[in-house]
Amino acid sequence: MGKRRQRPAHPADPRLWPTRLGLALFWLIGQLPWDLLLAAGRGLGRLAWYLARDRRRVTLVNLKLCFPELSEAERERLARQVMISTGEAILEMAGSFHNQRIDLGKRLTVTGLEHLEAARAEGHGVLLLGMHFNSIDVGSRLLGKFFRFSVVYRPNDNPLLDKLITEGRGAWVNHSVDRGDLRQTVRLLRRGEVVWYAPDQDYGTQHAVFVPFFGMPAATITATSRIAKMGKAVVIPCAHYRLPGGRYEIEFGAPLQDFPSGDDEADTARINRTIEHYVRKHPEQYLWVHKRFKHQPDGRSPYRA
Repeated sequence: MGKRRQRPAHPADPRLWPTRLGLALFWLIGQLPWDLLLAAGRGLGRLAWYLARDRRRVTLVNLKLCFPELSEAERERLARQVMISTGEAILEMAGSFHNQRIDLGKRLTVTGLEHLEAARAEGHGVLLLGMHFNSIDVGSRLLGKFFRFSVVYRPNDNPLLDKLITEGRGAWVNHSVDRGDLRQTVRLLRRGEVVWYAPDQDYGTQHAVFVPFFGMPAATITATSRIAKMGKAVVIPCAHYRLPGGRYEIEFGAPLQDFPSGDDEADTARINRTIEHYVRKHPEQYLWVHKRFKHQPDGRSPYRA
């Protein structure tokens, strides 16, 4: 194995100057009117189909694994939609972080909020079962219309990008908790807070089991069960979608009953089934550019050319 690239230790590191220039441009883009911003994002996504060849290939592999019932032409059409949606998400993030003049609440439809309100009224901490839809940052801002909450996330290796994300979410997020800090997450839940947590990425095989996701073995961390048990929390699915016309929807599902069950593998498989249910509603908006299946039981990655 090669050595891991050393992370810049200080924001003044000259290696971060290109990032600073990019962030300045990102701020300017964020000032665009929302519909124009999304239109520009769609253009960026169409361009990325041709330029971001590695991400395009990963997306096509994922869709072939997860949607074998589709023809090759149908999968390519969906992959193009994924790239366009991802382009929207990138510029959408700029507006979410840098343009507070836009009242996105006027563009929002919410379903299932009563599930969350009932759990909080009973004094329970709530573990929101998050999902990596690409509207994740505008979704966080929209969630902040109803309550402040905390998020569990993986810190970015680039300190300037990490600062952008944590400060950009700071207006509506109480705490950004490193995903390795299980104790802090549990403490927040025991205090009756709401914590957003998404276990649907491949973080390796440590503390993970292979359970199906769209019929494919997916290395999935088992921490959801432990967090819910230790935090005495109610687990409520939370999905967020981008709708036509620059509108949005947040959907809260019913709390997971008899969870955790005491069987980590069964619980983790249930989590994946739940996430799959919501992804199928708008598959083009899911993070298919991520190598979700890079670890496999036989050690062979489907992404190797």
